[in-house]
Amino acid sequence: MQPSPKELGRNIDQQRSKAIQFLRLHRGPRTLVLPNVWDVSSARMVEDAGFPALATTSAGVAYTLGYPDGQKISRQEMLSVVARIAGAVKVPVTADVEAGYGDRPEDAAFTARGVIQAGAVGLNLEDGREDADNPLVDLSLQLEKIAAIREEAADSDIPIVLNARTDVYLNQVGDPEKRYDVAVRRAVAYKDAGADCIFIPGLRDADTIARSVAALKVPVNILAGPGFPSILELEKLGVARVSLGSAPMRATLGLMRRIAEELKAAGTYVALEGAPSHAEVNRMMTDRAS
Repeated sequence: MQPSPKELGRNIDQQRSKAIQFLRLHRGPRTLVLPNVWDVSSARMVEDAGFPALATTSAGVAYTLGYPDGQKISRQEMLSVVARIAGAVKVPVTADVEAGYGDRPEDAAFTARGVIQAGAVGLNLEDGREDADNPLVDLSLQLEKIAAIREEAADSDIPIVLNARTDVYLNQVGDPEKRYDVAVRRAVAYKDAGADCIFIPGLRDADTIARSVAALKVPVNILAGPGFPSILELEKLGVARVSLGSAPMRATLGLMRRIAEELKAAGTYVALEGAPSHAEVNRMMTDRAS
């Protein structure tokens, strides 16, 4: 049965409210921490832990469905998972949609429309390319993509939070001593084009992080993990948002490997200790489905 006009209006109002709430979370007083999720069970587990918002991991979703990372999954399959996650939790959800699934501004706008229709209130847009000679999307094209996303958000009346990602550090583009200038130049352009937050994965040096935050004067997202400054340290540096990317999903794969290796080598089950009970997980799913 199709929702009534009143129900549609109420859903749009709720989504708009979540988008506003999500943007406010980027403005302190505490750093917004997003342990990325890849399916409904991981999303509910993180929500139950008390996090105020959730972010999806494109790599984690792709791996779960049998694809390598790097836009090998289709837009439709990615957004289908985003919709299941957004529909299963009460907190705002932001979607990692890679480079927008296409080379044209229209493709980015169509992806943004799909994100909104999926019930999410934010999206990541990256500028990396799998091309050793041209590892970054042309700056003018990326700005056109950002503008198209902003226009789509305005048309839908959902103030989607755009997290514009530059892969200068992640892909180790160019000479190391020039990366800061390249990253900041692109980041400033993304901010001026309408990005709400700037994502600089691969940047881990505390001094450079602090320098970037001061230069950009816009919420900055850092990808964290082992070997990176702690959340408290990043907060002191002025970082507005911290995410973990596909690392949580890959950590679960590491656990699965340890379970398999122990079972094959020793025939024991130590690696299974600490798992939530069947009843606990079943209850977590049943409560939300009711």
